[in-house]
Amino acid sequence: MLIMIDSSKILADVLEMNVIDQENQLKLEGLNNEHVLKIINEFVVLCKPDKVTVITDSQKDIDYVRQRSIESGEEIKLDIEGHTIHYDGFVTMSDHDQARDKVNTKVLIPKGEYRPPAINTIDRAEGLEEILKLMENSMKGKECVIRFFCLGPKNSKFSKLALQLTDSFYLAHSEDLLYRKAYEVFKKLNGSKDFYYFIHTAGELASGKPVPKDLGKRRIYVDLKENRVLTCHNTYAGNSLGLKKLALRLAINQANNSDWLVEHYFILGVHPKGKNRVSYFTGAYPSACGKTSTAMLPGQTIVGDDIAYLRLWDDGYAHTVNIEQGVFGIIKDVNPHDDPLIFKTITTQRETIFSNVLIKEGSPCWIGDGRDIPASGINFSGEWSQGKCDKNGKEIPHAHPNARYTVRIEELANADENLHNPDGVPIHGIFYGGRDSDTMPPILESLNWEHGVYLGASIESETTSATLGAEGVIANQPMSNLDFIVVPLGKYLENHRKFGLSLKYPPKVFATNYFLKSKEGKYLNGMLDKLCWVLWAEGRTHGDYKAIETPEGFITKYGDLKKLFKENLKKYYSEYE
Repeated sequence: MLIMIDSSKILADVLEMNVIDQENQLKLEGLNNEHVLKIINEFVVLCKPDKVTVITDSQKDIDYVRQRSIESGEEIKLDIEGHTIHYDGFVTMSDHDQARDKVNTKVLIPKGEYRPPAINTIDRAEGLEEILKLMENSMKGKECVIRFFCLGPKNSKFSKLALQLTDSFYLAHSEDLLYRKAYEVFKKLNGSKDFYYFIHTAGELASGKPVPKDLGKRRIYVDLKENRVLTCHNTYAGNSLGLKKLALRLAINQANNSDWLVEHYFILGVHPKGKNRVSYFTGAYPSACGKTSTAMLPGQTIVGDDIAYLRLWDDGYAHTVNIEQGVFGIIKDVNPHDDPLIFKTITTQRETIFSNVLIKEGSPCWIGDGRDIPASGINFSGEWSQGKCDKNGKEIPHAHPNARYTVRIEELANADENLHNPDGVPIHGIFYGGRDSDTMPPILESLNWEHGVYLGASIESETTSATLGAEGVIANQPMSNLDFIVVPLGKYLENHRKFGLSLKYPPKVFATNYFLKSKEGKYLNGMLDKLCWVLWAEGRTHGDYKAIETPEGFITKYGDLKKLFKENLKKYYSEYE
């Protein structure tokens, strides 16, 4: 029998502050969940906003979030209907809030428990004391927005619920594009505490700007014990938007203490010509190794571009879902030639948020967009003109190399029909990408599942502008997931091995390398050649192609590639360099 709780008693401190009206109080009462209300009471009292607003699944509430983001100056309308621009904090080219802050992102670990050596950790008691102190009064003069989301399709055994408190309307608006609304789903929890929760505050704002005043106070702390993330003094979505990479850590912890997997995967539907079938592949690629361009190959469909949950399924396959419904993508080098689908989507009328690009006469411009760079405009540094430098004398580009666009996947012409399927899709194959100029072939199939785990574990990559710090540093990147693996690496890899061996039809595993060069240093393959490698892999999962077995794995036969290149790219593929 469902027992109704006394919400006014649990929210007594908030009600005494007189920051929530009756309409919003009734929205919280409708949840009938003591755990949710206690969290709200604790952090509203701590952060002390002037107003608390609860956002349900209604279009009226969701429209309110976008409108308030514009009114607050966190977003500015652009010329094309539905387009807005957001800027994150900037001091210099080396001191800004426009990339993931790995140094100040830490996992809270109780004393005496295992600390993963590849990620930053802090004693849990010490970390909580520090960040809770930084959050005191941090929402004063601002409005706290309470949001409810579902990570994954609704009514699915894959999915996790997420509660969000934030004083950033930009963040709350971004979440509407990226995640499925779930206030009504929360009402069905029947008092359970089976959800993640995320507390974010931008902290004190800079004078006249909706950005944090003191980036030195930026903290992003992941608390595995309470399934929560506390983050403050930032607005860049990679640091503030807990439901994305920060929730990835929470889910990895849960999955690796159970029988499912959480991976840094895209999900791609491959549609070979004349076969009347679709085969689903996942893939993990370090930055700048071809992940987005593989997920967006022409003629194929996309389920997701970033994070996937995997579970054992009754049909003998592993099934997977995209926990998101949108894309928070790097916009650099998106142009009509290399990424025509994305370019068309973000340059036509639809709800789209741009961040940290140049605005010239109401239109966004970014690095590598295939157009001439304007001589002047507005960007993350304010008024900008070519040659402008920061206070350290470093030239400021017209757009940040980690500038982003945020859009719903359904706005893409190649969105897969199974995006919201609660059963997910069966995985036929997995791609692991790397960057090697002279050794690895463009595609290699593992000898078996365990060998495939090895291929994924041996990925190397170079650091990029997506994280703060030096770029171009070679680093090991197992499964392209190392930054987020909060359990012992050996346990994580062993769980991969066991997962695949328990399947009747384990996915075939492929290693890709799009970056082979000639002796003269020229790339041997074009941007779209990867389509043929992917189609060959799809054929291998159905027994369409034979392969050459080597000690390193199975490689392609020239005749099959020649035919694939002719049929799909109308291109002659040479047997020799």
